[in-house]
Amino acid sequence: MSADTSSILEHKTFITRFVYWMAVLFALAHVYANTIGTFSELWVSALHFGGFALLTALIVPLVKSSEVHRRSKWQLGVDLCIGIAAVASTVYLVLFEDALYARGVNFNTGDWVASITAILVSMEMARRTAGWFIPVLIAIALSYVFWWGQYVDGVFGFPGLSLETVLYRSYFTTEGMFGQIARISWTFVFMFILFGAFLVRSGAGDFIIDLSRSVAGKMIGGPGIVAVIGSGLMGSVSGSSVANTVSTGVITIPLMKRAGFPPTFAAGVEAAASTGGQLMPPVMGAGVFIMASYTQIPYLDIIAYASLPALLYFLSVGYYVRVEAQKRQTQIIDESISTPLEVFKKGWYSLLPLAVLVALLIYGFTPTYAAGLSILSVIAASWFGPKPMKVNDVLDSLAQGSMNMATTSMLLIAVGLIVNVVAMTGIGNVFSLMVTDWAGNSLLITVLLVGLASLILGMGLPVTASYIVLATLSAPAIYGLIAENYLIEMIMAGQLPEAAQAIFMLVAPDQLAALSQSMTLEQAEALLGQVPVDYKMQLIELALAPEFLAMILLTSHMIIFWLSQDSNVTPPVCLTAFAAAAIAKTPPMKTGLMAWKIAKGLYIVPLLFAYTRFIGGSMAEILEVFVFAAIGLYALVGFVEGHLEAPLMWYQRLLCGVAALLMIWPHQMVGVSVLGALVFMVIFGMNYRVRKGINLTAA
Repeated sequence: MSADTSSILEHKTFITRFVYWMAVLFALAHVYANTIGTFSELWVSALHFGGFALLTALIVPLVKSSEVHRRSKWQLGVDLCIGIAAVASTVYLVLFEDALYARGVNFNTGDWVASITAILVSMEMARRTAGWFIPVLIAIALSYVFWWGQYVDGVFGFPGLSLETVLYRSYFTTEGMFGQIARISWTFVFMFILFGAFLVRSGAGDFIIDLSRSVAGKMIGGPGIVAVIGSGLMGSVSGSSVANTVSTGVITIPLMKRAGFPPTFAAGVEAAASTGGQLMPPVMGAGVFIMASYTQIPYLDIIAYASLPALLYFLSVGYYVRVEAQKRQTQIIDESISTPLEVFKKGWYSLLPLAVLVALLIYGFTPTYAAGLSILSVIAASWFGPKPMKVNDVLDSLAQGSMNMATTSMLLIAVGLIVNVVAMTGIGNVFSLMVTDWAGNSLLITVLLVGLASLILGMGLPVTASYIVLATLSAPAIYGLIAENYLIEMIMAGQLPEAAQAIFMLVAPDQLAALSQSMTLEQAEALLGQVPVDYKMQLIELALAPEFLAMILLTSHMIIFWLSQDSNVTPPVCLTAFAAAAIAKTPPMKTGLMAWKIAKGLYIVPLLFAYTRFIGGSMAEILEVFVFAAIGLYALVGFVEGHLEAPLMWYQRLLCGVAALLMIWPHQMVGVSVLGALVFMVIFGMNYRVRKGINLTAA
């Protein structure tokens, strides 16, 4: 959206001027509400929806038509009416909320009209920005609560609530469309998107690309490595994979093509790397803020734990680039690349806002307040460069931030209606129990099922919306299974705390003596199987420390968050890959398949989350997982491509696959991982000597 909306700023018609100044004022209002304002959260959420609904109603047709005059007066009138209806419905909430409670929460005509209007506008805005999937899902969810749920047999049956109750909980409370997801939208997400808009306007994007070229430009496959590094750095502040692809791809894809990479591969690398931008701290898209709210784990802790996994993902993409470069014998296309030190001297000030942001978070400021101060630091830092930000630049940044946020806010608020239905009906717990039952209590199968669900949801939902829905439905199942795995380890070692043993006094008193002794895996699983579901969570809470349980909760959400990203690069609907294909002029589906292959880290790293201490372990445990996984991913690429530094013999390729399995598969045996690493090092050494021989022969 950001690449398209920037063109709106160039138009000088009345409607575009109105959009521009509305976006500026709305951005300032959000900054005020997030820093020194003391308004009701419900009111701010409602006004956030109303203002952005009006902005979206005006922006989306402008983006689609590219030229303002192509929209007829009739269409403009309809768009304005929809936007004004959204504003009116939210103003009504602010003015008449107290009156509703004075009547004992009995709806009058105005309450009915305002609540229904707000929900319908929310559905329409979601349709305009992401297609029919979300509004249809909202219609099904709401009608399930007040109508057809009572006719469903079995565990999904629901006795039903009155339409008045559904509208009240969806509109007048902090549970529905103006609930937790909306609050995250107008606080964390908006402030960081605005921060990214200021950074880009200040020239930080150009500095990132120049720095990436200086670091990797002369490496083997340099232009591809530039795409990986540049997209990672740009994505760390933009938080949008599509915007990341468009902003960096226009530079990196032509560079890769000129160096000798096939166009489809070049587009696939950019799509995969840009997808990784949402995994790279500090912003990580809107998902990281929702994760912090769901888990109640501080944002700073989450981005700290997310850093090494994100680096692992970018290494996996870089391996594909290097192997392809060796295959194609790509060339360095620009010998006059500046050194990193020269680039750093010219643009060092661009890093100051990020340093300020991290310092403020460490010092203890809230993320929203830290983002607000960091925006001011962007303006201040720009004055150290050749093009200091002036009043027009600040206004443009405010407008661009609001425009970039418009469609995202509409999607988040719309998804809030679905989340509210899940909470009202308890269907999330039912779904989690069903997933666990389908998987036969297997964590691996559960993760695979969630991955499949994320792919299906990703065909119709944006990544953040997909994460919210999946986290609401399946995070409890993953959390419970991971916790059970650790519980079984404690039972096997005879280390179950006395407080937890008290549970077995109720359900299996004859097994108390066995709990103090070591036992086999089968015996531990059979013993735990005697504990009823109602007691199992209580047993977990008694056996495992609260800090450890928090890390398990973060792990379960991080698994879902990573798997949710695969819709960016997996056909048939892969918007990031399609954006890259448009730049490279390659077939979209072929590009999507290429991006899907290159982005294999999206599936491997979540397995490491599930079965190792990659999140929440000691530094030694985390580094152990990281190092062996980094080597194992390179071995896996060699196995898939049949090539490293030179073509691999069939048995070498097979051994690469075995070595990758030994290092990546979460068996938690260091000796096995070391063996895999040694096998790969031997194969790599042999392959490197072959390449040297080829080069000498060519010379």
